[in-house]
Amino acid sequence: MFRPRIIPVLLLKDLALVKSVQFTNHKYLGDPINAVRIFSDLKADELVLLDIEASKNSRLVSLEFVKKVGEEAYMPFAVGGGIKSIEDIKTILSAGAERVVINTRAAQDPNFIKEASEAFGSSTIIVCIDVKKKRFKGERTWILSGSRPTEFTPIEFAKLMEENGAGELIIQSIDRDGTMEGYDVDLIRSISTSVSIPVVALGGAGKPQDLIEAYQDGHASALAAGSLFVYQGKKRGVLINYPAKNELAF
Repeated sequence: MFRPRIIPVLLLKDLALVKSVQFTNHKYLGDPINAVRIFSDLKADELVLLDIEASKNSRLVSLEFVKKVGEEAYMPFAVGGGIKSIEDIKTILSAGAERVVINTRAAQDPNFIKEASEAFGSSTIIVCIDVKKKRFKGERTWILSGSRPTEFTPIEFAKLMEENGAGELIIQSIDRDGTMEGYDVDLIRSISTSVSIPVVALGGAGKPQDLIEAYQDGHASALAAGSLFVYQGKKRGVLINYPAKNELAF
């Protein structure tokens, strides 16, 4: 039975595992390496790890941390946080990551994605597009952990990133982040039908049916989530979890 990739997304703040709501109110959850071990045991398809303060603090995600993840992860994993140069990508890949996730630098210098894809191959380069409505201007792409808007609409930016060689796009709704009220399926669909590269849905998943809807109605190529895989129950008790292969019927 076919099942699209299902990807836990782990957020790092000061090398601790945290979870946000609409990119604010970060809640401490524990040791990220322990979470990596559990997801490995649960046979997750892959992982995405994002240092949410790296770009704002003008630094790169910890390479020592990436090495530790590589020692524990028995699945492919991608890493993002503060990537500004070809050398940054090289060092992250050398530390054990299979792919990199780029957000802020992609909007500040779209040509950097072209350089990166030519240097490492498109399949190595993921662009994360954080989306939120800007007053009087509609939906825009945001950078620096959702603190600064750009002039790009989500579709404009997605098409530009595809043209510049990005191999995959993560589309994240800032307004849905951490709410567990479902993906912005309309947003996901608008991007997935505008580009030919894989689109990963992120932001808002709260139950298995949300994953199914993003795939069937949003035409997402893969499904990513944070809260869904770290919380359990209405009171959001911390419990790392991941669906078995036969739990979701796509």
